[in-house]
Amino acid sequence: MDKSVELKVQTNEGNSQGMAAQKAVVDEKVKYGVVSIYAVLVLLSAFAFNSPYEIITGMRSIIVAPSILVTDYMAVGNIGAALFNAGLLMIIAIAIAKFNEVNMNGPVIAAILTIGGFALFGKNIYNIWAIFLGVYLHAVVKKEKFSKFILMAFFGTALGPLISQATFGFGFSPVKAVVLANVVGVIAGYVLPPLGTHFVKFHQGFNLYNIGFTAGIIGTFFMAIFRAFGLQNESTLIVLQGYNNVFGVYLIVLFGSMTLVGLLFNNKTFQGYKKLTAQSGRAVADFVSSDGFGVTLINMGIIGVMTTLYVILVKGELNGPTIGGVFTVVGFGAFGKHAKNILPILIGVYLFSLLNIWDANATGALLAALFGTTLAPIAGQFGWISGIIAGFLHMAMVMNVGYLHGGMNLYNNGFAGGIVAAALVPVLESFKSNKEE
Repeated sequence: MDKSVELKVQTNEGNSQGMAAQKAVVDEKVKYGVVSIYAVLVLLSAFAFNSPYEIITGMRSIIVAPSILVTDYMAVGNIGAALFNAGLLMIIAIAIAKFNEVNMNGPVIAAILTIGGFALFGKNIYNIWAIFLGVYLHAVVKKEKFSKFILMAFFGTALGPLISQATFGFGFSPVKAVVLANVVGVIAGYVLPPLGTHFVKFHQGFNLYNIGFTAGIIGTFFMAIFRAFGLQNESTLIVLQGYNNVFGVYLIVLFGSMTLVGLLFNNKTFQGYKKLTAQSGRAVADFVSSDGFGVTLINMGIIGVMTTLYVILVKGELNGPTIGGVFTVVGFGAFGKHAKNILPILIGVYLFSLLNIWDANATGALLAALFGTTLAPIAGQFGWISGIIAGFLHMAMVMNVGYLHGGMNLYNNGFAGGIVAAALVPVLESFKSNKEE
């Protein structure tokens, strides 16, 4: 298991490094343009649901929400405000990436879509900046360019609820709350890069949400300190219901168009898609670099429709958290996930839900299925049965680790997935070695 799984970000100074020479390279401006168009579409779609005044008042409610898991911004504010927040945060992330001359590759696309997804239930225009600043200060101290750590900053916004809860949830005076919360956020952001780099060795790249595991550890430490001072987080489950028809059409059109755009970039064919789905998806699996921008968009659109239909078929609710889950899966369609390696995970979670106390259409079970695809590389590397087992174990694990960080790590499934991968992969490797012998 010597394979390096260090995440790397390409910059325009070395944009040919790591690119497959035989692939037709889509211009960076075009890739930025396509991703930006989808971010703007999400933002503008807000006005189809609510008036500008309603969106402004909804945004105000979103910003002052403690935002711990699970807080659906569509219910806390309104649908338009949640979509506006998602589009806005995606645009901010794109602008930061562009300013730092980062190439629009698979990991960056995954990070941007993940920010957009979680901006529907936990990330907002207030609680992301302290994390960014902490990571930036780490880069300054290390005398490195911020672009080297930009993925840590983007994914590290998983700890946004740490800032929101400390500001609005503990009852501190306003000035004390804002100062304390943002100091805590900067500290969390500062320690993310070294911890994230170290913890990837724990699961060996088989948990795609590596920063989710890292944020879980950081959130657990801070929650332990808060509890030592008598500060507790109340269990939260605020979700919207009753909008499956409109959201179903919205998402299928959105992701269907993504597949069509991908086809245009891929000479109107699916050529190369089969090759993409033959990969395990183990980190680092940058599909944009290895398979091309067009094929990657095709893959993203397909698994977006696929996971949307999963929620509908099990009679679940499409709302902020579940749509956020679908957005995240789509983002990682550029960075490790495809139909062949996520389906066994979905099956595993669904089958386990038939045997236990959690219904398959409950919010927790739906999130376990969608975000449990963080373990897709296990199915890709070891086969369908192993993927189904991973889904089984993930469903059990994710329902029990949230207490540790008090809901302040939005990537709870990444935390659980890291534990499952670390425990399961060595066993699977052992069986594989025995068969080879």
